[in-house]
Parts: sequence; structure tokens; C-alpha cells
Amino acid sequence: MTLLDISPTLDWPAQFCVFSMTVTWVASLVTGNVSQVDRLWTFLPTIYAAYYAFLPLLPNEQPFLLFPYAPKEFGWATATSYSPRALLMFGVIFIWMCRLTYNAWRRGMFDLSEEDYRWAIVRNSMPSFLFQLLNIGFIVIIQNVLLLMLALPLRTAVKQPHSPLTASDYALAALVLFLIGVESVADNQQNAFHAYKHAFLSGGKEDVKAYRADDHWVGSRLKWTPDDAKRGFVSQGLWRYSRHPNFFAEQAIWWVIALFPLVAPAAPNFPSVEDLPPLRTIALSLITPDLHKPLAEVLKLVLYPTFIHLSPAIGLSALFFASSTLSEKISKKKYPAAYTAYQRRVARFAPVGTLFKLAQLMLFASEEERRKVDTLVWGSVSETPLEKKSM
Repeated sequence: MTLLDISPTLDWPAQFCVFSMTVTWVASLVTGNVSQVDRLWTFLPTIYAAYYAFLPLLPNEQPFLLFPYAPKEFGWATATSYSPRALLMFGVIFIWMCRLTYNAWRRGMFDLSEEDYRWAIVRNSMPSFLFQLLNIGFIVIIQNVLLLMLALPLRTAVKQPHSPLTASDYALAALVLFLIGVESVADNQQNAFHAYKHAFLSGGKEDVKAYRADDHWVGSRLKWTPDDAKRGFVSQGLWRYSRHPNFFAEQAIWWVIALFPLVAPAAPNFPSVEDLPPLRTIALSLITPDLHKPLAEVLKLVLYPTFIHLSPAIGLSALFFASSTLSEKISKKKYPAAYTAYQRRVARFAPVGTLFKLAQLMLFASEEERRKVDTLVWGSVSETPLEKKSM
């Protein structure tokens, strides 16, 4: 009997997940600070990923609770030989962890007194008992489970034949590294902006560090202006094309990681065309009431496993949508005119959405209204890069 009587291939991760829930919940009660999971965010997916990538190093029996082990249900080949795909996936996740950990450290997230500013606002908006339910239900349980789920594509990878890497593996790894770079640029640009903003708004006070472009990474040395500081939020660089370019890249990273085993040549992977009913059969089934249920059962059998494999990325996207909605509600309250214009002009996540927003303004707003929006978002500018491209 394994912990919670779940699949043996999830037993140790589940043990560690429950342990993490317990520690972060108790710590939140003792300190009154609910950002405990945030401090572990960069490490937990990497720990779970390492478990699956390095199964051959582990014993087949668990000597005591919480000790990692590779139960026999993994199969002899999985437990005794390394999966090149799982190792590659762990490698890019490890690089992700190093970069995100550095950014969290720079922001002071490892200071035990530091708490996400949004939780104070949420705490003050509801009775204390409801906030504690939110704490244990969402902050502690749901987030810890999600961080475990992010590593499950590696469990799928180790179940596949441990054959040499394919072109899709190398392409996806390169894409993850590119997205890590995008996220790093976005975070560095935001960090540089806040340094400039605080220095400008301080009026040269001695206790505020003066802004020096050379103190920041070269990709974030943008030409900040007084309009930027007065606006209050960053809208230059990558933030010109996405309201949350770092969140967009973070979500994309985990969607790509989920694809590693699904686009691999061996099962379990994406269903092939041969696995699906012919289009003629589907069309006939749709117009024949008696065939609706059989068609649904066949499609469920073929497509449901793919949905399960993608569920970690889906869950993370849902979390970021909710998180960014709360952040934007706060920003809109602080900067009502400017942030409303920013929402109207720039997409929340995917930069392609910004092109659609530009098209909407050009089709349905007057030139004067468009210039007013652009001035609120970017300051005294005559033409934005996207407008130049569209001409």
C-alpha cells in the first residue's frame, strides 16, 4: 500500500508534496506570512524532475518515509537505465531554476519577512477565517500540487523507450532556452525601470540610490524618460508588446516541456491520424443521434490522455490568468487612466494579441483617440514600432 493508495510511480513525489504542504502551511501560521510556497517555487519542480530523471540512482525499496525510491512498478528498464529525454528535460528545468532563483533573490523573496504585496490586499478584503481557508486550499494545497504536476511530463518520458534523442528534442530544448532568455530580458527591464522610477521620483534624496544604466544588464538599458516614471508602470521594451511578457514566457516554457514526450516518436505521445476515426465517419456520427455516444467514447479514448498530459500547463496558465487579473486590478486602481489605456493597447500575454488591439483601434477609434491612448501608455510619442510595421 503506497501513500494515499495512488500510483506507485507517484508515491514518493506525493509524499514529498504532502510534506511541503505541511511545512509551508505551518510556516504561514507561525509567521503570519503566506508567501512560503513562493520561496520554494523555483526549487520544487526541479526536485520532482530530478526524481524522474535520476531513477537508476535510487533503491527499489523505501527504507523510510520521504526517502526517494524507484518502485518496481516503473519496470526494470526504466529503473535501471537513464532516459536521454528525461535528462535533457531536467537540464533545461535546472537552467530555468537557476535563472528564476536569481531573480527571486534579487527581489528579496528569500527574506522570511517578505510577502507578496497582493496577499495583504486580499487579506484585508475578507474575514480572517475565509483568508485562512484560501491559504490552506489555494496557496498551500493547489499550488504545491501544481508544482508537482509540472514535472509529470518527465514521468511520461521515462516510460518511453530510452532511445537516442530526436530532432524534436533538440528543437524543443532550444525553444525553452530561448523562452528563458525572453523571461530574463523582461524581468531585467522591469527591474531597471523600477530603479529609474524610484530614483526619479525621490527627487535626488541621498538615501535613494541614483539610477545608473551601467548597473543593469545591457538588454535593460532602455532610454527611460520622466513620462515613464510618472506613469508608474513599465511599458517599454518587451512590455511594449505584452503586459506580462515574463508571465507569457513562463507559461510557454512549461507548455513546451509538456510537449517533449508528446511529440516524441514512441508512445505515450500525441495520437496519430490513424488513431482517429476517418472524417467521413465523424461527419456521419455527428448527424446520426444513435452514433453520438459511440463517437464521444472513441474521441475520449484517443484525446483524453493528451489532455491529461497537458493538464499541468493548462493549470499553470489558469493560475497566471488569475494572478495577473488580481495584479491588473490593483494597477488599474493606482493608475486608472494610464493602465486602462495600456489594457486597451497591449495584450495581456501573447504579443500577437497586441497586433489585434492595434487593428481594433485603427478601425474603430479616431486618430485623436489613438494618439491619446498612445500618449497615456508611452508618453509623448508620435509613432510606435507596431504602427510603423503595419504601414
